[in-house]
Amino acid sequence: MAARRRNAPVLLLAAAIVAAAIVLTLAQWGVTYFQDTFAFLLDRQDFSADSFFAPHNEHIVVIPVAITKLLLAVFGMTSNTPEQVAMALTLFAAAILLFVYVRRRTDPWLAVIAAALLLFLGSGWSVLLWPFENEFTLPIVFGLAALLLLEREDSGGDGWACLMLSLGVLSGSLGVCFLVAAFVDVVLRRREGGLGRAYVFAVPLLIYLAWYAGWGHEAAHHMTLENLLNSPMYVLEGFASALDSLAGLSTIPINSPGQNDWGRPLLVAAVALVAFGQWRRPGFSRGFWVVSSAAVTYWLLASFNYIPGREASATRYVYAGAVFVLLMAAELLRPWPFSRRALWVAGAVALLAIGPNLAKMKEGGAWEKEQSVLTRADLGALEIARGHVPPTFTLASVEVSGTASLALIEAGKYFEAVDRWGSPAYSPAELEEAPATGRKYADIVLGQALPVSTATTPGDFDAGSAAENCVQLQPGSAPAETQLGPGTTRIEVAPGAPASFSLRRFASGEYPVRTAGADGESTTLLKIPRDRADQPWFLHVEAAQLVRVCR
Repeated sequence: MAARRRNAPVLLLAAAIVAAAIVLTLAQWGVTYFQDTFAFLLDRQDFSADSFFAPHNEHIVVIPVAITKLLLAVFGMTSNTPEQVAMALTLFAAAILLFVYVRRRTDPWLAVIAAALLLFLGSGWSVLLWPFENEFTLPIVFGLAALLLLEREDSGGDGWACLMLSLGVLSGSLGVCFLVAAFVDVVLRRREGGLGRAYVFAVPLLIYLAWYAGWGHEAAHHMTLENLLNSPMYVLEGFASALDSLAGLSTIPINSPGQNDWGRPLLVAAVALVAFGQWRRPGFSRGFWVVSSAAVTYWLLASFNYIPGREASATRYVYAGAVFVLLMAAELLRPWPFSRRALWVAGAVALLAIGPNLAKMKEGGAWEKEQSVLTRADLGALEIARGHVPPTFTLASVEVSGTASLALIEAGKYFEAVDRWGSPAYSPAELEEAPATGRKYADIVLGQALPVSTATTPGDFDAGSAAENCVQLQPGSAPAETQLGPGTTRIEVAPGAPASFSLRRFASGEYPVRTAGADGESTTLLKIPRDRADQPWFLHVEAAQLVRVCR
């Protein structure tokens, strides 16, 4: 019976991980690649040193790039399910390591609560649901492993911790924060272990500096005097946002900047509780200074490179901040025993916090699914136009693609990746069954990529020259739709007011491809290149006079 009670927290953690796996699967069902993922897929296709070591924005991403290349080599690019699975494994590993860290310091049931709060941290949904963000989760996994290994206080533990910190640094800039933690650990334990342990942080630091000298210094940076002066407030906002998110009280929309309404009051309350705890049982543990140094470093580095969109409350920053807050809480709770009633209350509060976070995760998953429809549809249109679209054609225009998530797509690079690893796009048959928004923007992309073009000759209408292959649209009739195939179509407009022409192909109920139209008493040649799909086009004409559409 005693053994069963000891194992109960571990079994509950396992159940929480299974539940998290189900939630992640539901939230990511039907989601494909988008946004910065294409920087890895398209711009790092070779196996050169630059492909691995070039910074993404200003960050080191060696291991994330290596993981992407491995998954592409094994599974191809037709589905991003493999990278979703790989990302889930890092999320579960981070929760398990957090559980171990907290359990060594306080009640194991509190360790389960901490791990569950992290697993279902919907306010950080972009990290949970977007595999590209493993540049956050991998450094956390390696960093937590390093902190646990340092607790062994032997040469073997130090050696493995050095390796973990090196891997963390190669995974993302967040790894630097754990170097600071290791430095503080070495300094605080110098009387016991001496400064000979400095290699634990010195080796990974040298790795980072070597990368910076070779590649990192070329990246754009955003450090300004204003950012430096605002950094203390940014750090406080970071802690406040982490507390707000862990409590399930975030009021920020899933894809918008803003300030959390509850963050600052929660931070004031947390500081008051810490002050009360110090009054009752003064003194901070050595581990508190270790993890606090990492937390402060994290928010300081983020503040130094602040630009709009990188607010302390941004969803991708919340996840790591929550980890640091939970580590600090574990250190502060070391001397405090918890009764069974107190544990029940803590569990109930955690469940209340997880509920709103699950709602946030659902919202984030729904947004990613909308983006995935546009991604598959627009890329499908690009592939249909292949052979006509220039290699430099991009989907950077939101008016064309319907989303900013495809700004990195360049036709030539994309086709090269498709030839190597397969296509994640809708086929023409799948595009016919796609949601309406995807079909609409696929038509717009096709109109630009082929491109569909018109040339109008004014004063060129002959009322008596109708040919057998012409369709006559009488004045006063309802707006007309005429089926077209590839090639050149002649549109003859009788004298009168200007006429408008628009087209659709996969869309229904709307004509998203607009043309310049034509004045009365004119002839327009509409050219539609032959492409890789068999679906016909449909021309929509609005005019107050006779219009002839001739093949």
